[in-house]
Amino acid sequence: MRAQVMELIVRGRLSPELILALDGFDVVTDERGLTRIIGPVADQSRLLGVLELFDGLHIEVVSVNPVRPPSASDDDGGPSDAQP
Repeated sequence: MRAQVMELIVRGRLSPELILALDGFDVVTDERGLTRIIGPVADQSRLLGVLELFDGLHIEVVSVNPVRPPSASDDDGGPSDAQP
C-alpha cells in the first residue's frame, strides 16, 4: 500500500520533543498560532495513532486533510494560463 500524504492542523505550538516524535512529518506554525503537520501516513492505523497522541496531550485538532500530489500537468513546462 502506498502512503497517503496528510495535513493535520492543530491549535497552538508543538514542543521540540513532540516535533521530534513526529519523525517524517514537516511541522510549521503560522502567525495565527495554528500548526500544520504534513507527511506520509502509511495506513489508517498510523493516522489514528497520531490523532490519539494529540488527544492524550489535549492538543486540539482543527482539521485533517489529504494532500493531493501535484498532477503531471502542473509541472510539465508547458504554457500556463498567465498572460504575458
